[in-house]
Amino acid sequence: MKKVLGVVAVFLVLLLSSAGYAEEYRNVEVKKLITSTTASNGQPLFYLQAAQPEVTALVVTFPPGGSTGWHKHPVPVYAYMLAGTLNVELKDGKTFVFKKGDAILEVVNTLHNGFNAGSEPASLVVFYTGAVGVQNVIREATALP
Repeated sequence: MKKVLGVVAVFLVLLLSSAGYAEEYRNVEVKKLITSTTASNGQPLFYLQAAQPEVTALVVTFPPGGSTGWHKHPVPVYAYMLAGTLNVELKDGKTFVFKKGDAILEVVNTLHNGFNAGSEPASLVVFYTGAVGVQNVIREATALP
């Protein structure tokens, strides 16, 4: 009986302590941006297996006419559009257009070029989920055999 009361006591402590945490989030709004198992081009998502994982977060701003140049990522990359519009063109001619508020699941090991065809700056926050010693971006000149 003491064992049962002990388990109930622990359960109540956990329940009450989690209620305290829930209280902190009472006025939080959550908006799902995206749920997907594929990148923008339909490529299946994967997670990098690495001994020393490393996340790099950047805010990238493109002036009107600005471009990344042709490049690829050997690691998974995720982004969120903060402002403007960004076009991402693949070598096969497909183009994806992302605007303020869009979540981006970038292509991996696929040459692409991001550019701002608009008249206003475009900015996004980018998360590279890479590894220590692994380049996040490989330019086309070094990406080809």
